[in-house]
Amino acid sequence: MVAAPLHQTQEGQRRSTARPLELIQGSLSSRQADRQSPLLGNLHRIADGSLLGLGVAVLGLSGLTLHWQGQWTQNFQKLEAAQRLEHRLQESAAVLEQHHLGMTRKPALLEPTSSQKLVYLEPPATGQQPRLRALLAQVNPRQILPGY
Repeated sequence: MVAAPLHQTQEGQRRSTARPLELIQGSLSSRQADRQSPLLGNLHRIADGSLLGLGVAVLGLSGLTLHWQGQWTQNFQKLEAAQRLEHRLQESAAVLEQHHLGMTRKPALLEPTSSQKLVYLEPPATGQQPRLRALLAQVNPRQILPGY
């Protein structure tokens, strides 16, 4: 009588000390599933491939979304900068218009002109342009001189 309960307790201890996932691993082995039901094994492979493909697609679309969002942000910042410059240009034009209108209201401040007072100037010689271009070619705006 003593031998039987002792034998049962050793099996119980052996089962409790076994790995916890041993039962699951045995039931989900692909070879055993293929032998029992090849159709079910193929469906599992298809489902695994589909999930892997879906995961790769989601990662790809996430990357593209982040890229496009960055591009949109840069373009929007450029648009805002252009709108600010346009606004400043309109303000400058308005100031110049106001100044011109103010000068026309005070005709004594304007110099009367006539054809005798016009001065004709010769256009600049074309020989000076290569020298100017050579001088400008020497200037490198990207070079920062020491001390500046």
